[in-house]
Amino acid sequence: MVFVNFILLIVGLVLLVKGSDFFVESASSIAKRMGVSEFVIGLTLVALGTSVPELASSVVAAAKGAGDLAIGNVVGSNIANIGLILGIAAVIAVIKTKKQMLTRDGFLMLFATCLFYIFIIDGVFGWIEALLFLLLYVAYMTFLIKSKDKMEKEYHFGHFVRYFFRFGYIVTIRNGIQSSLKKKKIPSRKKAALKQKFRAGMLRDLALLFIGGVGIVFGARYLVEEAIFFANIFNLSNTVIGVILVAVGTSLPELSVSITAAKKGYGDICVGNVIGSNIANLFLILGVAGLITPLVVDITTLLFTGPVMILMAIMLLIFIRSRWKIRRTEGLILLTMYCLFISLLLFRIF
Repeated sequence: MVFVNFILLIVGLVLLVKGSDFFVESASSIAKRMGVSEFVIGLTLVALGTSVPELASSVVAAAKGAGDLAIGNVVGSNIANIGLILGIAAVIAVIKTKKQMLTRDGFLMLFATCLFYIFIIDGVFGWIEALLFLLLYVAYMTFLIKSKDKMEKEYHFGHFVRYFFRFGYIVTIRNGIQSSLKKKKIPSRKKAALKQKFRAGMLRDLALLFIGGVGIVFGARYLVEEAIFFANIFNLSNTVIGVILVAVGTSLPELSVSITAAKKGYGDICVGNVIGSNIANLFLILGVAGLITPLVVDITTLLFTGPVMILMAIMLLIFIRSRWKIRRTEGLILLTMYCLFISLLLFRIF
């Protein structure tokens, strides 16, 4: 019986990860074919990217009343992204990065991490906190688009704070929508060619979108149900299962992207993938899950995993600041810290 549940757990994980890949890729393709602007696609589909597995599993967990599993998934994912994924990537190759990765995105990740901990001190992550997190996520995505449009200026965390409190994201969204509505006239011959191309690829994209959606739904369901099952079997809390099992499983896309980027020497992509994913995990995923139901916080999160997440974020920023690169020695330190974290977590339980 336990073997069957283990197989279902693996099947659920595979369906969730591969379904997410198919869903995001096909949805982006369909959006482009239908004339949706790059602004909207970047703000929604592409931004989700590797965070879809965490989003799906956390939403299902929240819907099933396992809010502690959702929080464990997010916290464990963020710790794994830095300690396990970035640690392995840095051991493979020295990861070079830029100052803005620290002053803008890195500080925002640390801010999100500390704000989350402040919100859960009372033992509950409620809908007010969830709404604020979602608003911060929208502001962050629009801020990135604004930063990309004005490459001559170096933006940092202070700019984001002013942008947020001055409601700059509303202006950015309005300008993006207005520009997308100004469509250029296309010659009739080009229109016919585009129409034929649209029809040729749409069926494939729709099929992949459906397959991906089904994979996400069933994958998240099996993953969460079997995770809860093993938590009960081994007398572990949902938080611990979320941190160790679900978090590592749903972080596989980040692992794949980061290792590939490290091998090819794209340090910015590697670090940016981890930092961006951590911000999305907190602001977007906990925001959505917290709107579904108030997330009850386990004592393990308050006293152990939460502080470790803050520590790992600080360590990452220190390593980035050191000559603007993460060296193999520092990668080994991050990897060792992660292994120690998992060992202590299991030791505390048993």
